[in-house]
Amino acid sequence: MRIRFLASLLAALTLIVAPLAAQTDGQTSSQTEGQTDGRTDHQTPVQKPDSGDEKKPPTPEHTGIHAFFKDLGQDYKNLWHVDNLVVAGLGGGAALAVHPWDQDTNAHLRSHYDLVNDIYAPAKYYGGTPIQIALSVGTYAYGRIFDEPKVSHLGMDLLRAQIIAESIVEPLKFAVGRERPDGSNNQSFPSGHAAATFAGATIIERHLGWKYAWAGYAIAAYVASSRLHDNVHYLSDVVFGSAVGVISGRTVTQHGASYWTFVPATTPDGGMVILMMHVGE
Repeated sequence: MRIRFLASLLAALTLIVAPLAAQTDGQTSSQTEGQTDGRTDHQTPVQKPDSGDEKKPPTPEHTGIHAFFKDLGQDYKNLWHVDNLVVAGLGGGAALAVHPWDQDTNAHLRSHYDLVNDIYAPAKYYGGTPIQIALSVGTYAYGRIFDEPKVSHLGMDLLRAQIIAESIVEPLKFAVGRERPDGSNNQSFPSGHAAATFAGATIIERHLGWKYAWAGYAIAAYVASSRLHDNVHYLSDVVFGSAVGVISGRTVTQHGASYWTFVPATTPDGGMVILMMHVGE
């Protein structure tokens, strides 16, 4: 029964995400065709400035296996991009800031009624790497089978982001060796479930924009909080795991759509740091 439920969930989620990517492609194509209507051959089309939502990752010419491994190699070079270092610093600082509340947060979430237990039950499956990989492969296969390049590109980026996230999380788990709250092993920091789901949400945001990304981030937050309720991670684990996920998603979508500026500034009482995101070519 549980296997059948998971299979149904995977199929449903793939059929939701993949057509969304295809739909955005169709909208862009129809807008382009509409702009050419009524224009004579000697007229030059007027280029309108792009808005933030229109700056999606460009669809590559090829989305096959060769392109996948070629781009994956480039991802590890992009991993040290200054944007990622900023996110890592912010994630590490946030994890350190919430560390004093690690024990209390878990105790609070675990004290709720059985209804909360039922709500969180699917999260440990959905946030697991096998499910995330299956969703990524399903999206990629949908695009290849139905000749939707943007969908296969989305699936390829989802899969690469999961690989990047896993390759960061696992070495950190063994290097840090933090014991889980339930004492089951010493692989608590950082949370792999948080990293996997935030990586997927970041890819959706970069491909489809915030109009569709809010749902992905809401699910990622749901999965991350479930790890506290299940007493297998601390709050600081999931905070830094979420940062790893964002880093992974941004790494595979380094197409120049945006960048961060990290600016220190003084105030009458001391100092502050201003973080700005610029959107442009």
